[in-house]
Amino acid sequence: MGEEVEVVVREFEPNKDREGVGAVERICEVGPSGKISLFTDLRGDPICRVRHSPTFFMLVAEIGNEIVGMTRGCIKTVTCGKKLHRHGKNNTADSTAKQVPVYTKLAYILGLRVSPLYRRMGIGLKLVRAMEKWFRDNGAEYSYMATENNNVASINLFTDKCGYSKFRTPSILVNPVFEHRVKTSSKIKIIKLDQNDAESLYRLRFSTTELFPRDIDSVLNNKLSLGTFLAVPRGGYGPDTWPGPAHFLASPPHSWAVLSIWNCKEVFSLEVRGVSRVKRALAKMTRVVDRAFPWLGLPSIPNFFRPFGFHFLYGVGGEGPEAVKMVRALCGFAHNLAKEKGCGAVATEVSRLEPLRLGVPHWKMLSCEEDLWCIKRLGEDYSDGSVGDWTKSPPDFSIFVDPREV
Repeated sequence: MGEEVEVVVREFEPNKDREGVGAVERICEVGPSGKISLFTDLRGDPICRVRHSPTFFMLVAEIGNEIVGMTRGCIKTVTCGKKLHRHGKNNTADSTAKQVPVYTKLAYILGLRVSPLYRRMGIGLKLVRAMEKWFRDNGAEYSYMATENNNVASINLFTDKCGYSKFRTPSILVNPVFEHRVKTSSKIKIIKLDQNDAESLYRLRFSTTELFPRDIDSVLNNKLSLGTFLAVPRGGYGPDTWPGPAHFLASPPHSWAVLSIWNCKEVFSLEVRGVSRVKRALAKMTRVVDRAFPWLGLPSIPNFFRPFGFHFLYGVGGEGPEAVKMVRALCGFAHNLAKEKGCGAVATEVSRLEPLRLGVPHWKMLSCEEDLWCIKRLGEDYSDGSVGDWTKSPPDFSIFVDPREV
């Protein structure tokens, strides 16, 4: 029998480990196995995808002096449920009740990589267990991960060996950025909210949405957040007639929608590799035609075959019979902003039950209609008994996906 190899799992040291981590990243494919693969360029910053989270950590696994694996983790406080809260005297006619969020400390494990040469040695399991220890030491009550629903190896690792259970199946919707600008409805007006109004609107209307971050102000004030945009019927509101979030929600128009935009292009880039020259040429032809005849509004395939960036839409919500149309107008606005910023795509992630997803334009070939989130309860106690074990709760119509962890 061969000598057992010692695997050391330790905290990532930027100056010492950056080059070794980059080498592992470059040889690991992201997505389904096959000839066509999606590669992520972290631009020399291995922790860029968690750097903006409230608390984050990175681990590496090494054999000898060689980095053979790594993972990242972060912790935040999010909504895990809701409960009724009464104002005034208990159980009297003078008391009023409203739903308020129940928060929990949630950990997220992402970017788990093991070099192909060192797989099936239990390295991934050691990294996950070490990260979970850090989660517990920092007070996290739950841990979750996200993966493609056909990534059998990852699913088996987390569900069979680490005690996670399948939790949610959101949809990742991706739309290419065309050479032409997208036309938006003349009947809809789009207003950019200032950060204070955006925070108030989200807290007043969406704080009970599953996974809503309690530090939404930090998200909205981040330099990567390009703004929050509200769609309303034209003629209803303007910069001089905006009443503020509280008055707006107290007497809203018949339909409205809101979303915010996060600039992932400044954090990392993506690249599609393994596509034949013929398909590349055909894709280029669509761009040439679109550029030559922009008034036709013909769809074109961006140059995904070199590094490209994208914008992420988060905090998508709205109300009313025409809310879907309002979302569609906001997505058109977001497309045009992404075009101005030189992006190749616009993406968002929503619950599969989300009614407003009908207003999100996307290409099926670029999207993932059923992503998979798995979750695990780390502690025996609960932050609030009214929710119980969150891992066993049914899915809701909406979720709030934090852009800091995309």
